[in-house]
Amino acid sequence: MKEEFKVEPGLEHYSCMVDLLGRAGHLNHAYNLIKQMKVTPDFVIWGSLLAACRIHKNVELAEISANKLFELDSNNCGYYVLLSNIYADAGRWEDVERMRILMKDRGLVKHPGFSLVELKGRIHVFLVGDKEHPQHKKIYEYLEDLYVKLQGVGYTPKLTSVLYDVDEEEKGLTLRVHSEKLAVVFAIMHTVPGVTIHVIKNLRICGDCHTFIKLISKIVDREIVVRDSKRFHHFKDGFCSCGDYW
Repeated sequence: MKEEFKVEPGLEHYSCMVDLLGRAGHLNHAYNLIKQMKVTPDFVIWGSLLAACRIHKNVELAEISANKLFELDSNNCGYYVLLSNIYADAGRWEDVERMRILMKDRGLVKHPGFSLVELKGRIHVFLVGDKEHPQHKKIYEYLEDLYVKLQGVGYTPKLTSVLYDVDEEEKGLTLRVHSEKLAVVFAIMHTVPGVTIHVIKNLRICGDCHTFIKLISKIVDREIVVRDSKRFHHFKDGFCSCGDYW
């Protein structure tokens, strides 16, 4: 690049390369590139590597990336939560608890997740396990009907999306009522077939909800767009525009 185009690589160029290498699973190559950079890597670069470590389950590089991010921005709860997710995927519950204690010691509080959907000019907001909505009973009944259909196509809950070391049954019950699921189900109930559903989530969508909505988009033949804290997810025919990388 420098020799052929006379362009000095900047942070943006390195960010693109780290992201591409991470997506391809070449995590060590990406890390070596970061170490060879002529400029100081920023939170975007380390964040890209950390996200890649979650997808490809590389705990060692995840810890390195997260520690760099803690140095750059120690008050960003998202980095702690993402590392906790990686520990949970690996079954390292003591490390999950260690991260929770670290956040508490540093005075960091994870914002409660919520999802919202607009229907007929009115905003409907859902929290995890929400029972405040006037139609919550009908929402849960329809949600259970959908779970029966999902099990018929091979769906199984991604229990590692629960960041608590509790028994499998309790994890499953917690996952069933995540806010984005409630919002999507409510929107399906109150829109005619063929209408695209739009949901906004204030946090990053978890792996189980991502799989759930992918399958639901095929079962009910709907396009579903979820805007989480990272990007837009466009679900259609059982697939997501992110290619399961977010």
